[in-house]
Amino acid sequence: MKDDEVTSIMKFYVYILECADGSFYIGCTNNLEKRIKQHNESRWGAHYTKIRRPATLKYSEEFKILKEARKREAEIKGWRREKKLLLIKGKINNRRKYKEIPQ
Repeated sequence: MKDDEVTSIMKFYVYILECADGSFYIGCTNNLEKRIKQHNESRWGAHYTKIRRPATLKYSEEFKILKEARKREAEIKGWRREKKLLLIKGKINNRRKYKEIPQ
């Protein structure tokens, strides 16, 4: 199997976790269930969530291309908390239909 065939089969996820202190963590993974478990239970979780456990999944988006997922992750990380909350609550559409909401 070629690399491009593997990539087309794989799924990538951008996700938002809410930590015990109310802060958000935004990440990217190819196995959402495993990664959330790592954040909450293992030493492989990000340091940020490790000291703010438990972390609860609040939102996720699925991508076919890792580069697109990474780009979206960086974009959401740049948003203010209020805009992230609107995305979580479904008040704005995902995937670039939110230009009217200030960063």
